[in-house]
Amino acid sequence: MGKAIVKIIVGLVIGAGLWVATMAFDFPPVFRWLFFGYAALGTVVFLILDAPTMKVMSGGKALVSLLVFYAILCTVYISGASLWPQYDPEDEKGKIAKLLKGKPNLLDPWKAEEVIARAKELDQKAKELTERIKALGAAQAPAGQDAGGPGAPPATTGAAGGDFLKLGEEQWQLQECYNCHKLKGEGGKKRGPELDNIGTLLPQDEIARKILDPKSYKAEGFDAEYEKGKMPDKYKDLMEPKDVQALAAWLATFKNTSVNTPKPIKMK
Repeated sequence: MGKAIVKIIVGLVIGAGLWVATMAFDFPPVFRWLFFGYAALGTVVFLILDAPTMKVMSGGKALVSLLVFYAILCTVYISGASLWPQYDPEDEKGKIAKLLKGKPNLLDPWKAEEVIARAKELDQKAKELTERIKALGAAQAPAGQDAGGPGAPPATTGAAGGDFLKLGEEQWQLQECYNCHKLKGEGGKKRGPELDNIGTLLPQDEIARKILDPKSYKAEGFDAEYEKGKMPDKYKDLMEPKDVQALAAWLATFKNTSVNTPKPIKMK
């Protein structure tokens, strides 16, 4: 009897220690009970080792006892597993972001290599497009006047304007905006609104503001997506200012009133 009491005390101490440890690491309550249950189960196993030997069974009685034992075991494990929380990648990303908060020089642990490669690709593309815009601006400047000087044609008019809008369309593709937004009948709209009429609802400057600060506007009917931050706050780091303006200018040209683009609600 004394040995049994000692084992029960040890089991309770281990269970309490696991409970406190899981609380310290912010484990969900179900995991706290799970670890405590394992400690309790281990205690029961060690108590059984000191229990009197059972009578030997054979024949049909032994078979029935074995089947009943496995049925109980399966029921306990299946019931316990059904209480476990489902895996949610967004929750896991949030936990990792919390652990990495305040630590310098740490990229997104999920897609660090991809982010670096895409940043280099975008930087090279931006340089190429900048050179093209400069060349077109020089060709459009009046005689005896430097490109970009007083009287030079605006960047959004004539041939240069067409190239500027082309840059915006290329940014739409490079940034993969179509993954969340539907435009011209293509892309998805589960995480973001359809944008075929966005030019009617928002001017170019406000579209650019929304790109740089996703929390500045909320699309009507997309409350849950807004709260979860489905639109990432990364474009201010990945895009040059001219790229943002080009994308905003291109989107501002879409004014198809037959498409029910959700109304933007200014949040700040």
